[in-house]
This record gives sequence, C-alpha cells and structure tokens, in this order.
Amino acid sequence: MGWKAAEKLIRHWKILRGDNVMIIRGKDKGETGTIKRVIRSQNRVIVGGKNLVKKHIKQGQGHEGGIFSVEAPIHASNVQVIDPVTGKPCKVGTKYLEDGTKVRVSRGIGASGSIIPRPEILKIRTTPRPTVLGPKDTSMDIVLEKTYDAKTGRGMPEL
Repeated sequence: MGWKAAEKLIRHWKILRGDNVMIIRGKDKGETGTIKRVIRSQNRVIVGGKNLVKKHIKQGQGHEGGIFSVEAPIHASNVQVIDPVTGKPCKVGTKYLEDGTKVRVSRGIGASGSIIPRPEILKIRTTPRPTVLGPKDTSMDIVLEKTYDAKTGRGMPEL
C-alpha cells in the first residue's frame, strides 16, 4: 500500500483515534466504525473492519503466507464523526466552556450542537509514568527548595 505523502497536510485534526465515524464516500459508504489509527503524514485514517482489501503475503520465517484481508486507509475527508445525540454524521467544531476547557461540538445541518466526548482510548497512557527516581531525575525536596526571594533579591547571580 505505497501511498505518497499528502501534498497539503491537515493542520488541525478534528478526527481522533477512538472516534465513532461514518464513511461518506467509497465502497463502504453509509457504514459506521471506530477509528483505529490516524496517519497524519498521508491525511488518512484506518476504520476498524471497513475498507477491507486482499493482501498477498509471502511465506517467511516464523509466519505463514497466503491471502489475507487487511484494513486499508481512507482519506480523512471521506469520513465524518457521528453526532452522539442524533446518530447522524456531522462536522466538528470547537468551543470553550465557562471554566476554560476546550471541547469538541457537533456542527452542521441537522446537528444537535452537543459536546462530542473525548475517546476513552486516548485517556489511557501507553507507557506508565515511572514511580521510582532514575539516576538523572531531580528529587522533589530539591525541586521545592526556594532559591530566590523576590523581595530581598537574594539568590540572584552576580552578573
């Protein structure tokens, strides 16, 4: 599946991994699925179980060969996020709430204007944060130590 890099990359992605989307163009038009992967360098997404193509794989060491069905990437313009209230495809906009948090909202004709929740899969960290200090980590007591006093000017280096 050798695809060239996109000529014009999408700057502000509105489709995220884990979103429920509907395919609006192509052989799977009208079907819904979940985004498995976003390929930003090609402006493409992979929808789980959709846009299946046959791939011939040669037998090698440790794996069998044969003809397999794999999910091919779809251009990002050919999918739309599903409105959580109406269940129809909609455009995605952004809005700031009163407390200052940035949220995605549904826009367009027939859209409810409701908040599109952030996918649960993005809330899970792939690599857990380390709990034990490493050799190059700074300990918390050194970090919290006050080294400069603004009122007296102590702690300033002599220039």
